[in-house]
Amino acid sequence: MTEPARPRFSFTIAATDGKARTGAIQMQRGEIRTPAFMPVGTAATVKAMKTGTVRQTGADIILGNTYHLMLRPGAERVAKLGGLHKFMNWDRPILTDSGGYQVMSLSDLRKLTEKGVEFRSHLDGSKHMLTPERSMEIQRLLGSDIVMAFDECPRADQPRDVIAKSMEMSMRWAQRSRDGFDSGEEHAARSALFGIQQGALDEELRKLSADALTDIGFDGYAIGGLAVGEGQEAMFATLEFAPQQLPENRPRYLMGVGKPDDLVGAVERGVDMFDCVLPSRSGRNGQAFTWNGPINLRNARFAEDTDPIDDRCACDACSNYSRAYLHHLVKSKEILGAMLMTEHNIAFYQQLMQTMRDAISEERFAAFATDFRRNYQA
Repeated sequence: MTEPARPRFSFTIAATDGKARTGAIQMQRGEIRTPAFMPVGTAATVKAMKTGTVRQTGADIILGNTYHLMLRPGAERVAKLGGLHKFMNWDRPILTDSGGYQVMSLSDLRKLTEKGVEFRSHLDGSKHMLTPERSMEIQRLLGSDIVMAFDECPRADQPRDVIAKSMEMSMRWAQRSRDGFDSGEEHAARSALFGIQQGALDEELRKLSADALTDIGFDGYAIGGLAVGEGQEAMFATLEFAPQQLPENRPRYLMGVGKPDDLVGAVERGVDMFDCVLPSRSGRNGQAFTWNGPINLRNARFAEDTDPIDDRCACDACSNYSRAYLHHLVKSKEILGAMLMTEHNIAFYQQLMQTMRDAISEERFAAFATDFRRNYQA
C-alpha cells in the first residue's frame, strides 16, 4: 500500500495553554513540530555541524540565507547542482529569508527605491538589484520549502512617520512577493509563502500591517522588526499584541530570536517558530547554554572541572567530554571545540523546544516558565 501524499502545507494546533500553542506543520519534505527552533545555515551550512548531526539534535527544519547564497555560490549555480537540499545534503524542510534584512543592514552600500534595493556586495563590491520578484526567483532557484516575502526592516528608534512609510512599502512589496511566488508554478505547488508583519513597536501600525497581509493571504506570518536592538522588555511588550493581530490558524514566526529566555517569553505570548544564529555563534566563541544559564568555557575555573556542560543534556559533548576538556579545546582554538560546543547548543535549544511542547500539551506551561526563569541565570 502506497503512503498517502504529504500536503503542500498544513498547520494544526494540537493543544493550547494560555496563549502558548503546540502543534505541527506538515509539508512534502516532512513534519515541523511547533514551537520550533530553526538552526541557521546561512551559507548552506550550520557552521561547524554536519547536517546529519543537526537532525540528530531534533531539528525539523533549518534556515538558509538568500542574500549570502545569491552572492556565493549563486542561486543559478545551486539550481544547476540540484537545489539547496541536494547541495547541502538536507532532505527536510528549509526556510529561506528574503535577503531584505541583510541588504537593509548595508546602509552605506545600498540605495532604496519603490522598485527594490540596489546594493554592492560586501564580498567584492559588485552591484546587484534585489526586488520582491528577484527575491522570489532566487528562493525558487534554491528550492526553498518556506519562502519569505521581501520587506524592509527599519530600526525601531526611527520616527513614527518613517516606520509607517516603510511598513506601507513593505505591504506593497508583500503583494508583489505573493504575485511573484504564485508565478513559480511547480515550486509554488509544493512550497509555502510567509508574509512579514512590520510596524516596529507601534500597536496601530502592526495592526494595519497584519490586516494588509491577511487581505493578501499567506501560509504563515512572521513578526519582523524585533530583536534589532530594542531590548527584551520592549520586544515582550510588542509581543503582548502583535501575535494576536495575525490569523490564529496560521503559524507565527518571530524572526531572529533569540536567547533561551526570549524563546520562553515569546512562546508564552503565542509564537510558534524561531531562528537565531546565537547557539552556533556562541558555541564557536566558547559559550554554552545550560538550564541554569550560559557559561563561558574559556574561563579558568573550568580548567579542572570534570562535570559535563549540563548534566540534563544527552548530546555527544555532554555524554563523552568534560568541561575541562572543552575548556582546553576552546583555549587552544581547536576546531573540535567549536564542533562540540555548537552541537551542544543546538541540542540544548531543541531540548528546550521539546520541553515547552510537552508542557503545553500537559497544560503546565505557566509552571514550567516560572521554574525556568527561577533557575536560568542570564
